[in-house]
Amino acid sequence: MANSPINVTHLAAVDAARAARVLSEVREAALAGQRARPAPRPVIGESWRRMLRSGVDPEHDFRSDLLSDEELRRRREESPLRQVLPVLREGLLSVADVARHIMVVADAEGRVLWREGCAPVLRKADLLGFQLGADWREDVVGTNGVGTPAVVRRPVQVFAGEHFVRSQTSWTCTGAPITDPRDGRLLGVVDVSGPLETMHPATLAWVDSVAKLAEARLRELHVDALERLRAVAAPVLARVGGRALVVDRDGWTAAVTGMPYTARVALPRAAGPGRRWLPALGLCSLEPLAGGWLVRAVDEPPVPGATRIVLDLAQPRRWSVTVSSAAGSWSHELSPRHAELLYLLAVRRSGRTAAQLARDMFGDPARTVTVRAEMSRVRRYLGTFLAHRPYRFCEDAEVDLLLPDDPRDLLPHSTAPAVEEGRGTPVGS
Repeated sequence: MANSPINVTHLAAVDAARAARVLSEVREAALAGQRARPAPRPVIGESWRRMLRSGVDPEHDFRSDLLSDEELRRRREESPLRQVLPVLREGLLSVADVARHIMVVADAEGRVLWREGCAPVLRKADLLGFQLGADWREDVVGTNGVGTPAVVRRPVQVFAGEHFVRSQTSWTCTGAPITDPRDGRLLGVVDVSGPLETMHPATLAWVDSVAKLAEARLRELHVDALERLRAVAAPVLARVGGRALVVDRDGWTAAVTGMPYTARVALPRAAGPGRRWLPALGLCSLEPLAGGWLVRAVDEPPVPGATRIVLDLAQPRRWSVTVSSAAGSWSHELSPRHAELLYLLAVRRSGRTAAQLARDMFGDPARTVTVRAEMSRVRRYLGTFLAHRPYRFCEDAEVDLLLPDDPRDLLPHSTAPAVEEGRGTPVGS
């Protein structure tokens, strides 16, 4: 008979104390290398295996240094999540306080930036090290409602003994990632945590819904900002001859003249006035505007020389592509889907058709519409360095692929058959 995963939500809704005892037994068996009956849920079992590989101690918690007050203040000011705190508070805090929970908001690096809610529970959280400025990455403090959703990029509830570290097993934590609606980049995680007896079956859906409301608010704010920038751009572009566009500080296009519209232009990480080389446009002149940049194409022949493309997938949550040539260098942080696609092209340098990529990604060669749409977005920032028919990196570029030390840590969020093959995991296991 198959060893089915435990239905935590159903069991905890009926008898939370019994659910905690069962999960404790499952945890003990798994850590002892025995086959647990029932099995842990897949998302929890996979996290536990990551913890064992990374050397997290299940019996003793580890607490890294808290952020200094100055660093905490800086991160808060720079985090886009500060713009959606009213949404998170309205959606979560009133219920959380009554239900003896706290709301925690962490950045993409797992650092706790805001923490509010039930005062007695906040004091208990202090004893766990669940404090402002604390590091709650999964590979630091084990399976938890902040670090695990950041790794798998989906909402996760961690109930009692599903926590990897014993000191956390009297808690229930439910977290959902908040991503940048423009490009899928992870911004952070919102988490609702409290004593295990406060667990409710609807908590996961509740936290996920509020996270999605926060993402919708970020989308509205971006649209409003571009509209304001268009008002500035119109008279500027009216005076400019040749090919030019106005973009915000992140490269999103507000207005364009003399050239086809493109939604976003990849800017250097440290953009500044003067001549800059941009992958999609070539050599350009950047001039500062209120809220963005005037970008003017410079019609000069390309600078000859070798091109190096570095696809960095070594970190568990931060993936990037860097292009370097004689004309300059540029880096772009990748969304989970784009990291998957570029990995597949890096390991298959001869190229892949849309149908082949669909099979690699979804196990279904018919899903070409999704692949073509995503590859169109990738080509907006890689430009001529990514060819098509078939999709492939340009032949004269040197492509370096940086991978995790342990292949099993490759793109842990991904369920793509070809990525699972790269991890050494049998497809379908």
